[in-house]
Amino acid sequence: MSERPRFFDDLAGVAGGALSALAGLREEIEALAKARIDEAIRRLELVRREEFDAMAELAANARAGQEAAEAQINDLLQRIAALEVRVAALETQKPGT
Repeated sequence: MSERPRFFDDLAGVAGGALSALAGLREEIEALAKARIDEAIRRLELVRREEFDAMAELAANARAGQEAAEAQINDLLQRIAALEVRVAALETQKPGT
């Protein structure tokens, strides 16, 4: 009778060890699969969502800056045109020319 409980203890120990080994194997397989997927993404020249979002934000900021610069240039062009009109008017008003 003393053999029977020891057998079950040994069996439980072997089962526990097997489960630990399987858990470790699962982690290794997941790491290997992740590495392979990352490698495939690099080869296909795909970008991650975070990188895409960051570039989209940079593009939006650049677009806003460009639109602000264009508005400022248009304002300056209008001011130059107004000054040219005033200068032309002053030149026609000069006596003796």
